[in-house]
Amino acid sequence: MSASVLFVCKKNGGKSQMAAALMRQHAGDAITVYSAGTAPSDKLSALAEEAIIEVGASMEGEYPKPIDPEILRSVDRVIVLGDEAKVASVDGMAGVIETWTFADQDASDIGGGDRTRAIRDQIAEYIRALAVELLR
Repeated sequence: MSASVLFVCKKNGGKSQMAAALMRQHAGDAITVYSAGTAPSDKLSALAEEAIIEVGASMEGEYPKPIDPEILRSVDRVIVLGDEAKVASVDGMAGVIETWTFADQDASDIGGGDRTRAIRDQIAEYIRALAVELLR
């Protein structure tokens, strides 16, 4: 059985989607990847999609979605990206909840592509370390 991770941010349109795309690119099928939002937006961030394409990853076929309680309960790790989303543990959780913070928290479309790229690059650093940990 492969390792699994759920990435969560508030809108599931930017940070958590970028994290999921980067983990899929980095680990392939070795890690099962999910993403969700605590208050899902109606669309993905165009800047996040652009930033992911620039590094050869893809958010194709993805869309903002709420947290699935079964996925939350079953994954090896729940990663909350930024400080806007709050995820509480639930009975029977297999994994632990971890929060990743960023030098510049706001990866919204306000602030432009440079800010989004900076967040993407910080996420990529976290992803490399997490992949090693989950694949041990």
